[in-house]
Amino acid sequence: MKNKTKTISKPRKKRLARSKYSSGEMHEIFSRFKKQRAEPKGELDHVNAFTLLVAVVLSAQATDVGVNKATKKLFAIADTPEKMLTLGEDAVREHIRTIGLYRNKARNVMALSKQLIEEFDSEVPSDRDMLVTLPGVGRKTANVVVSMAFGQPTIAVDTHIFRLGNRVGLAPGKTPDEVEAILEKAIPEEFLYHAHHWLILHGRYICKARKPDCEACIIADLCKSKEKTCDVPAAIISLDRIGDG
Repeated sequence: MKNKTKTISKPRKKRLARSKYSSGEMHEIFSRFKKQRAEPKGELDHVNAFTLLVAVVLSAQATDVGVNKATKKLFAIADTPEKMLTLGEDAVREHIRTIGLYRNKARNVMALSKQLIEEFDSEVPSDRDMLVTLPGVGRKTANVVVSMAFGQPTIAVDTHIFRLGNRVGLAPGKTPDEVEAILEKAIPEEFLYHAHHWLILHGRYICKARKPDCEACIIADLCKSKEKTCDVPAAIISLDRIGDG
């Protein structure tokens, strides 16, 4: 009797969901975002790539306003990995004690400062895979840093973008990585560099968690969310009055 060889099938690669919007609709959505805010900026205060990295690490489960208040004096005296290590963990902890999880974050700031000195000649790496080896740095943090500090087009999926992607249908994903992948595929390349800032600001100030402010939304007429409360609000009517600034 011949032995039967058991065939082991390879696991199928999970197919991502698709955006609910056509390429033309996506182009129109991001054209409006660009017209409303041509050069969007991140809201975390920083003076160089290192302080940006620290600020983003501190911003996990905290508001940008709260982080900025805590880091104003900290960055004035510790804007390099060497200065941060010299300052010491106890002092760092005192500076950021108003931020959630400040004890663990202080440890991470010290550890990442040490690693930057020992492994990267005190320079923040521009490579995302290298960044995520640092303590307290995940994919979202790395995406923010490579975008803001090094000009690379990335989508940093925070709670606002994750909510927006699913609520509006721009990127219906079950995880931040899925939302990121769908958005990177669906957003026209010409808008990709500023896209994550436009989406974060839209989610933070317009398409808010508790109740979306549809009257102030410049994409309300295109929106496919079941939560939409109006079709063509005043924001759409007045869009043509917005300059390129």
